[in-house]
Amino acid sequence: MTSKLREHFEEMVVYKDLKEMSFLKTLKLPSFLRDWVLKKFEDEAGSFDTEELLDFVNTYMPRKEDWISIKERIITRFERVKLLTKITIDISIRTGEVSFSLPEFGLESKETIIESHIWDNVKDELVKGTDIWGVVELGYRPPDDTAKPKIPGKIRLMDFSSFCPYDTELEFYKDVRSEFSISEWIDILLGAIDYNAAGYNGDEHGKLAMLKRLLPFVEKNLNIIELAPKGTGKSYVFGNVSKYGLLTDGGKVTRAKMFYDTARKMSGFIIGHDYVAIDEVKLVQFGDINEMRSVMQGYMERGRCEVNGHEVVSDAGVVFLGNIESDNMDEYKNMFTELPALFKESALVDRMHGFIKGWEIPPMRPGLKISGWALNTEYFCTVLHLLRDDMSYRAIVDQIVEVSDGAYERHVEAVKRLTTAYLKLFFPDVRSGEDINKQLFLNYCLRPAVKMRSIVQRQLEILDPKEYRKEDKQMPTFSLRKEYQ
Repeated sequence: MTSKLREHFEEMVVYKDLKEMSFLKTLKLPSFLRDWVLKKFEDEAGSFDTEELLDFVNTYMPRKEDWISIKERIITRFERVKLLTKITIDISIRTGEVSFSLPEFGLESKETIIESHIWDNVKDELVKGTDIWGVVELGYRPPDDTAKPKIPGKIRLMDFSSFCPYDTELEFYKDVRSEFSISEWIDILLGAIDYNAAGYNGDEHGKLAMLKRLLPFVEKNLNIIELAPKGTGKSYVFGNVSKYGLLTDGGKVTRAKMFYDTARKMSGFIIGHDYVAIDEVKLVQFGDINEMRSVMQGYMERGRCEVNGHEVVSDAGVVFLGNIESDNMDEYKNMFTELPALFKESALVDRMHGFIKGWEIPPMRPGLKISGWALNTEYFCTVLHLLRDDMSYRAIVDQIVEVSDGAYERHVEAVKRLTTAYLKLFFPDVRSGEDINKQLFLNYCLRPAVKMRSIVQRQLEILDPKEYRKEDKQMPTFSLRKEYQ
C-alpha cells in the first residue's frame, strides 16, 4: 500500500522509522514537530543527513535548560535569536499593550512586548488561536531609567512566521479517502499517529480500540474517559500527536487551572485547545471537589460555565485518563473505585459521552512502532482540527439514524456525537446520506458509538441504581431509518 499512499497523498507523506531513528527519541519532540523536521530534511527516498538535521534542531529547537544561555545572548550581547516554539499572545485591556509568552521556556508575558510596528506585520498569523507554533525571532528592549515613568527592560518579538509550510486543503483529504478501502484507511490512520499496522498481526479489534483515542481530536466538546493498564500509550497519543490538544501532567487540577483564574484574570487549560486530557486521574488532586464538580458538570454539559461571574466558553472536549488494577477492568462492576471523589458522583459520569476500555489496546512493543512511509502527523492533526468545524457530518447522522421513542436525551446526544466523530474519522469522503454504505456505517460508526455509551450507562446503574435503572434512563435503540436500510 506504500506506493498507493505516496501516489495519492504526495507531499503529505513522510518516512518515519521509530525503531531505527533512536536519536529522535532523545530530542523529545512531539510527533507533529518531529515529522515537520523530517519532511524538511528528507529526500525522495526518505534519507537525510543526520548531522544537518541535528544542527537545525539544536539551533532552532533548544531544550528548556538552554533558556538561560539564550537569555544571556539576547540581553547582554543584544543578539537576535530565532526559535521554533509555541507562542501565546496577550493583549492588555487596560493599556492596549501587546505581549507574548513562550510556555515551553517559562517566559511570561509580563517580561515581553510586541511593539506596534511589529504587531502590524505578524498579527494575522498570531490571532488565529491561543497557542501558535512557529519561528519567533527575539530581541531586547533595554531599560530606560531616565524616562518618566521608567521603562523596564523587556524581551521583544522582532518577527514571526508560522511553521506550517503548506495550506491544508480539506476537500483534497476528503476526496483522497475514497481511493482506499476501510481496512487500508485504518492502517493509514495508525501510521499517521506513529503506529505500525502490521504489528497488530491482523487484529482489527485492537486497531480500532487504539483509534478510539482520536475521537476527541475530530469532534467538538466530546468527553471521554479511558481506564487502562500501564504501557498502552495513552499519554503518547494525547500528548504528542496534535498541536491543538493539551495533556496535563496530573498533579493538581483546580478550577482556576482548568477554567478561569479570577485572581490573575487568566483563562485556564480549556480555552484554545481541541481537548484537555487529564492524565493519571487516579493521582490527581482536584482542589475543592464540590466547586470543581459543579463547574466541570456545567462545562461538560453545555461547553460553557460560569466562574464568579466570568463566562467560560470553549469547544474543547474533556478526556480523563487513568490506570486501574486488572481486577477492576470489568464494565459490569464499579470501575471508579480507585479514582478520586470527583468520579463518585453519577451526574458527572453521565456527562461523559463514552468509555474506552484501554485493556483492549495492545501494550506498546517494538513491532508497533511505525517503520515506513506514513501521513505526516503535523498534516494529519491539522486535518482533524479542521474537520471539527464541518457540521455536515452531524447533519448526516441526524438524517439517517433513528432512535426509539422516549429516549433519554443524554444517551441520544452522546451516541450521535460519537457516531459523528467516527464518521469524520473513517469516512470523511461522505457528503450525504446517500453516500453511506449501510453495513460499514453500522459496523464502524453507529454500533461502536452505542457500545462506548452503553459502558457509561452500566457504570451509572452501579453508582446510582435508584436513578439510572429507571425505564426512562435505559439505553434506547438506535437504527437506520427505513429509507437508508
